Amino acid sequence: MNEQMYNFICTTCGVQYNKSIDPPEYCIICSDERQYINLSGQSWTTLQSMKEQNYQNSIRYEEENLYSIVTSPKFGIGQTAYLIRNEGFNVLWDCVTFLDEKTFEEIKSLGGIDAIALSHPHYYSSQIEWAKRFDVPVYIHEDDQEWVTRKSDKIIFWSGESLNLKEGIEIHRLGGHFKGGAVLEWKAGNEQKGILLTGDIIQVVADHNWVSFMYSYPNLIPLPEKKVNEISLAVEKLKFDRIYNAFHGIVKENAKLVVNNSAKRYIEALNGNLFDT
Repeated sequence: MNEQMYNFICTTCGVQYNKSIDPPEYCIICSDERQYINLSGQSWTTLQSMKEQNYQNSIRYEEENLYSIVTSPKFGIGQTAYLIRNEGFNVLWDCVTFLDEKTFEEIKSLGGIDAIALSHPHYYSSQIEWAKRFDVPVYIHEDDQEWVTRKSDKIIFWSGESLNLKEGIEIHRLGGHFKGGAVLEWKAGNEQKGILLTGDIIQVVADHNWVSFMYSYPNLIPLPEKKVNEISLAVEKLKFDRIYNAFHGIVKENAKLVVNNSAKRYIEALNGNLFDT
């Protein structure tokens, strides 16, 4: 009798794995020092189990040609994915684990998806389920290919510092949080002023007038001065006045100046020049 094989999903980070009879011993994403194994231990689920537990996605209009996708109740890291509609070329930026027929039909009514692009491994989720359902490629920087837990010919590993997906939509490798960590520059967004979608390669913090940069957010491991400065200089060349992060944090205006000021403050703090304590 053939044993059933499943694409197991880590419940802590929401990333899906290659098919197997038994779940993996541990999640490679969560066992890395940038993430964590849940205190109650490693646990797994499947997409079918999530459907039976009545998870659902909310697709919300954010502004012209930009929609957010969030799963409830919260699953895994709880990130937000974004659908960008750009002159007949729709991009899904980052991904959520849950996908059902209702989500597919809603996105299809908005024009569907032509490509999926990822900021870093924490949001790979069930990217291959999405890619297969919409029959589209997935773009991941080659520096992060070791973190891909479900192999597929849908994945395109891009190289270099930038990749033009379509006129007006470019992804840029900034590194930092992960070596292949990327952001998406959407030049036509925000009434042609430009939008930068950052995942948490650049993290909008509680005070939306500032952003931050970390190697590990849950474990509070900072990035070195050199890398923060590199990130700040790299985005200075891009066209944007607004930022959306992975948790619906938004810098509504003057976002380029916010990144610059935040990088300076971060470096001053690292060097002991911001405060005396």
